[in-house]
Amino acid sequence: MDKIRVIGGRPLSGSVAVGGAKNAALPAMAASLLTQDRIELENVPRVRDILTMRNLLRDMGSRAEVSDDGTAVLQSSDIRSREAPYELVKTMRASILVLGPLLGRFKSARVSLPGGCAIGARPVNLHLMGLEKMGAECEIVHGYVEASVEKLRGARILMDTVTVTGTENIMMAATLAEGETILENAACEPEVSDLADMLRSMGARIEGDGCRTIRITGVGALHGCRHRIIPDRIEAGTFAIAAAITRGDVEIERCNPNHLAAVLEQLRRVGADVDSGKDRFRVRCGGTILSENVTTYPYPAFPTDMQAQYMALMTQGDGDSIITETIFENRFMHALELVRMGADITLEGRQALVRGNGPLSGARVLASDLRASASLVLAALVARGETWIDRVYHLDRGYDRIEEKLARLGAGIERVR
Repeated sequence: MDKIRVIGGRPLSGSVAVGGAKNAALPAMAASLLTQDRIELENVPRVRDILTMRNLLRDMGSRAEVSDDGTAVLQSSDIRSREAPYELVKTMRASILVLGPLLGRFKSARVSLPGGCAIGARPVNLHLMGLEKMGAECEIVHGYVEASVEKLRGARILMDTVTVTGTENIMMAATLAEGETILENAACEPEVSDLADMLRSMGARIEGDGCRTIRITGVGALHGCRHRIIPDRIEAGTFAIAAAITRGDVEIERCNPNHLAAVLEQLRRVGADVDSGKDRFRVRCGGTILSENVTTYPYPAFPTDMQAQYMALMTQGDGDSIITETIFENRFMHALELVRMGADITLEGRQALVRGNGPLSGARVLASDLRASASLVLAALVARGETWIDRVYHLDRGYDRIEEKLARLGAGIERVR
């Protein structure tokens, strides 16, 4: 099993390019099930979750190829199975995204309840509630969602809480439903709008994405398209915090700074110098890191996927900070590993009190989930001595060779196989 070895204490400098967004590419790949035509995707990241989705589509009968150059070719003209088996989806929550397309096009689906990061319950009840309002019959049998429908019909659906994958699943199913579907309290994340852009390129009729109310008017059939995946805002934010925590100077390229407005504003508050352009931004931090509180909320507020990385940064702050997690109930597991490195963190419910100014020291630590892995890498960059990070397969689920990119910026980091 691979490990990451880090020798801390080196400021980062230079430029780094951001890859495509995993959380946009996964629903785009699932959307290929909505048509028998060829789908071509560009800027697809070569990460573990993408390969898992590729294998899942292949198992159903799709032609699915993902190249090292970031292109993917998908065609679902000969689907032989409408099942997503546990063996293929147990490592990835996003596998639930095939439910909506299968039900929309084939009127039935059998999808294993998914696995992935152990950061909270993330129930699929909102997905099922929305599909049931559109006429589907859904039940959970032996760990599988079994759904069927004679004909999906448009409906007004109010989501009790904001859910990105729930919004995407219902939106995909609604593209082939009869009539209009109105989705209220929808997720506004850029990844949702990216999926809507792709679906429109396929012939779907969607309005309001990026806002809390999305309207989808069903059509008889969708066709193929070519679509470019948006840049990964979480990867960009991770490199931004890497620049700040090491007191470095890094330019992050091929990204969309507008998708990271809350994160970049938080970095300015803690004392970093942030200059933004159209498709790049630069982070410099040569002095004191201020301790500032933060609370995670749905987009466009500070994202939960940046909470762990920000906690690593606050261990280097000049005082105390409180980090409040409102999205997932179990997303502080990285805190215990940061404490092993010398951090002073107290957990109470959904809040973490981080007392800064304490030096970190290298240690052997264990990654518990994707973003926790990133926070441990960031902490290791400023820790004294040597840090070994185990279970880095979590890191590989969402970052494409992050150790190579950091090494090119001057970090003392390597993968040990």
